[in-house]
Amino acid sequence: MKNVQVYDKPMCCSTGICGPDVDPILPKFAADLDWLKGQGHQVERFNLAQQPQAFIENRSIHQVLSTEGTDCLPIIVVDGQIVSCKDYPSRDMLSGWVDGSPAPQELPVAGTGGGCCGSSGCC
Repeated sequence: MKNVQVYDKPMCCSTGICGPDVDPILPKFAADLDWLKGQGHQVERFNLAQQPQAFIENRSIHQVLSTEGTDCLPIIVVDGQIVSCKDYPSRDMLSGWVDGSPAPQELPVAGTGGGCCGSSGCC
């Protein structure tokens, strides 16, 4: 089973599903993470506003934040490898990453020389 980590933007609570102006993608993404857990995968979610130490302790996340700022969030990590930046992925994409099958490509993929967020190639 895979270990999935989500490094979220600063939000008022752990899921962002509170307050008067909820981003409609957040409840769906929370349900998708629950689905992953139900499949036996380990899922951890870190909120920059509530758990800043987790962003500092992970070298890859800290490096991306240092060069790109918080605009790169959310960052999705699967088994220690950054697989997505800036957007919440679909259930199909999450499934592809944890099952080892290619996830459907919704956007062009950066080449091996680096990505849109510089030499880290994360996005």
